Amino acid sequence: MFDLLGSAAGAAVVFAATDVDDIVILTLFFVAARTTGRPRPGQIVAGQYLGIGALALASAVVAAGLLVVPDPWTGLLGLLPVALGVRALLDRDDDETPAVVGGTLGVAGVTIANGADNVAVYVPVFRALGPADSAVFLLVFVVLIALWCAAGAWLGGHPRVVRLVERAGHWLVPAVLVAIGVVILVTSGVVGALLDLAR
Repeated sequence: MFDLLGSAAGAAVVFAATDVDDIVILTLFFVAARTTGRPRPGQIVAGQYLGIGALALASAVVAAGLLVVPDPWTGLLGLLPVALGVRALLDRDDDETPAVVGGTLGVAGVTIANGADNVAVYVPVFRALGPADSAVFLLVFVVLIALWCAAGAWLGGHPRVVRLVERAGHWLVPAVLVAIGVVILVTSGVVGALLDLAR
């Protein structure tokens, strides 16, 4: 029997568990939006929806057996935040918070790269769900993305956070992006797979 509340609670747990690190990235994006004007708040929200939507769609396609994704190779997406972080570090102005992405697609790209590991969680979940439960999961995701963006905007507008990022943003923002990319590369197993290929 279809359990609406149970499905909604399950979706909320899955989303929160896989996207808690997105709050940090969203906060940095919103601080950059306040201090540099790029990306604009609307682009951050649109990019977040686009990125998580792409991850959910890819997971549904894989769960349906229409596409096979070799596990560790999705970890190569970790190179995107590393590249953005290194670029921001090289282009930095010591007095400014770097705008690491300029628009919706940049935000979506970082969201997808940061959420590559989400696919490993989403796929078995979508395989186990029926159509009604899947619809509830997606609806809850839509609502929680808005909540995540609101939390990131609130943190990104908090005076202490803004002061911290303004004071240390020229190295903090790139460092966070590089750290996220390295974690993705290491935890995905892609580094081990590349070393095995080199042998």
